[in-house]
Amino acid sequence: MSIVGWSDSRIVGLTIVLVCAVRSDNQTIRQSDALVILDRASAVYDTIRTLSADFVQIVDNPLVGAVDTTRGRLYQQKPNRFAMRFSAPKGDRIVADGRWLWLYTPSTTPGQVIRTAIPSAGTTGPNLIAQFVERPRERYAARWLRADSLASASVVDVLALTPKDASVPYREAIVWVTRGSGLLGRIEITETSGQRRVVVLRNLRVNGRVAAREFTFAPPAGARVVDADSARD
Repeated sequence: MSIVGWSDSRIVGLTIVLVCAVRSDNQTIRQSDALVILDRASAVYDTIRTLSADFVQIVDNPLVGAVDTTRGRLYQQKPNRFAMRFSAPKGDRIVADGRWLWLYTPSTTPGQVIRTAIPSAGTTGPNLIAQFVERPRERYAARWLRADSLASASVVDVLALTPKDASVPYREAIVWVTRGSGLLGRIEITETSGQRRVVVLRNLRVNGRVAAREFTFAPPAGARVVDADSARD
């Protein structure tokens, strides 16, 4: 299950960046390197039990003609716990507690909570990062775009991933893989709708303790709980 594709683009969102592929003097070698870089990112991800990071998301929706920015702290714990606690807009949350994925956005839909059942098997789970680094050779055609750097001064390899599964809700993902750690520092997504989003991760901490409360959600008193699975039937 991917969190990409929720109708509330502010919460799922990520920033507009117009990616321009830079030609390499040794393009053939660079393209073969793309899968090697992905393999390393996948191997690093396999060693991670927990992860937390500050995030900034920006979404550009051409239908609306506006760019919207959100920020907060992201948490994940394998196999199926994930959370995004927003500081702007304050109070918005996405929480996967192992059984349900909860979407609570009082900034846009006060008094309502949406929940979706998390399948017990057969999916990556509601996890922003895993969908790009778990079994990447099966899922994507990859090409190397360029070397770049993040605000932290870390050098990264920028890869373009084209999904092999036509049913996924995006046409392409651009991932920034940090050379030193093998972690993803930035993800850019071009959705099938034309909407562009980016999430930038900073202050990443891996395999540290994450408080259980981050993966716990109780609907506020009086809130209407909408079962997304039933709504689609």
